Amino acid sequence: MSFGAHRARKRFGQHWLTDASVLDRIVAAAEIAPGERVLEVGPGRGALTERLLATPLATLLAVELDRDLVAGLRQRFGHEPRLLLLEGDALTLPLAPPEGPAPQKVVANIPYNITGPLLERLVGRLDRPVLPPYQRLVLLVQQEVGERIRAAPGSSAYSALSVRLQLLARCSAICAVPPRCFSPPPRVMSEVILLEPLPPEQLLPPQRARQVEALLRRCFAARRKMLRNSLAGLLPDDQLAELAAAAGVELSQRPQELAPQRWLALAAALEQRAQVPVVP
Repeated sequence: MSFGAHRARKRFGQHWLTDASVLDRIVAAAEIAPGERVLEVGPGRGALTERLLATPLATLLAVELDRDLVAGLRQRFGHEPRLLLLEGDALTLPLAPPEGPAPQKVVANIPYNITGPLLERLVGRLDRPVLPPYQRLVLLVQQEVGERIRAAPGSSAYSALSVRLQLLARCSAICAVPPRCFSPPPRVMSEVILLEPLPPEQLLPPQRARQVEALLRRCFAARRKMLRNSLAGLLPDDQLAELAAAAGVELSQRPQELAPQRWLALAAALEQRAQVPVVP
């Protein structure tokens, strides 16, 4: 099948990146060294695949859900021995070749309707990070999501997602991508982001991670409330005030004002105070 006969399918969230300068910036951000192994999620018609194969990588594992696109990709790149093309859902397929070592880096044009689940698949959760972590992930996402991931405390975009991802990886923006860079154009702005997962020794112990996660769920469920109200009932008021002060937190603050390290300090203080459970 030729790509010319294929129309974008809404149910797969298909918007193919066609802008050459953005494609080049994605490849540059991946910093692919000779012999490295790369995972591409959603190669589509192969515009980015072609550029990745022009780098000195050793293998490119590409996962595509649309069977018609898989047929076109096989026709286009069938001569390329470094490409291993898998047909299926990146949320469920093993993201490693049947034989040989797993990819070290990820490049993905994420369908916006699966951004959350795919981020969890590629980076993990606070209490269950992906191990070993990928070295770098270069992801094309909806701009609103990218802004939330890398938001600073106090900004309107800062959320529980910001805290979670920033405790798992260093997060930065590569470039904005307007709708005209795609075919067909989406209705929203996009951006390319870079995630550099933290090494295992910098990740949270499971119990601390669960405590932080419970705090985030409890407090961001009512993000306009002061922490004094969100945490009410965990401890007597005077003990709660003492604990918060020890963590460098003011109970008059709202959840979007606390930096990730302050959430860590608050969770640690709660653990030290007789293992107080923090369930909503």
